[in-house]
Amino acid sequence: MENSKLIRSALIRVVQTGTPALSNFAAWMLDHLPEVAFSSIRGLATSAGVNANTVTRLASELGYDGYDAFRQDVQALMKSPQNYGDRARALHNKSGDDIWSETLQANWMNMQTLFSPEAQATLESCIDPLLSARRVYTLGVRSCFSVAHYFSYAGSMAFDNFEQVPSMPGAILDQMATCNANDIVVAVSYEHYSSEVVRAVQIARENGARILALTDSYQSPISKDAWKTIRLPMIGPQLMPSLTTAFITAELLLTVMIARSPESSAKVENFENMITSHGGYVQI
Repeated sequence: MENSKLIRSALIRVVQTGTPALSNFAAWMLDHLPEVAFSSIRGLATSAGVNANTVTRLASELGYDGYDAFRQDVQALMKSPQNYGDRARALHNKSGDDIWSETLQANWMNMQTLFSPEAQATLESCIDPLLSARRVYTLGVRSCFSVAHYFSYAGSMAFDNFEQVPSMPGAILDQMATCNANDIVVAVSYEHYSSEVVRAVQIARENGARILALTDSYQSPISKDAWKTIRLPMIGPQLMPSLTTAFITAELLLTVMIARSPESSAKVENFENMITSHGGYVQI
């Protein structure tokens, strides 16, 4: 909170004493500070309607060595407490309008980060290996179970190599004990990192399976020695870290996989017809 006040006070000072260009940009920044967290210099300049030099000059005027240092401070400000109780209590100090705007803006920023060129390249590099893997296992417990279930359920509709997400006691260990180097394990977890998933990833790694970690940090325990890590931005004032980008990642992977697999559409159609014939869907 103290750092937030310092940054805003510094911006107000520039509004009052800076050159017209810096003053106008600082005023804009006061209303759009969260955009700094995930914007490049050029991206922020485009959003604000200024040139890139103005962005750099403002960071310097605020006392930073460069824009990256300023952005890191803003990112630290936006990171909500990891303790769920503290996150809940923090919501008590926000007005209704603040909660709506902060939550929507945070999710928008999270999605923009997910669609960065680097992130898209990582996603692209996963497609063919997922299609050719002997088995694709998906792990997620507690809140992350919903993401894991969606990915495995939708994936199994289109592909024979997708295993259903384990839900019975002991099923996680049973699956990981039989995986091997021809398999990919898609693990979903964030801080607080679920011990069941961390342990399962360790077993899968020992068996030679490739780990695709969907997580909030490259320092995450499931990212250690992972085959691929897709870092999911999860900032926001919500009770728990936002899973919006996790679901979007699952959807993106499956969408591109189906587009690359001509036979997948027939398998999806057969699944749909089977469920329909047994009354699984309500017709209107």
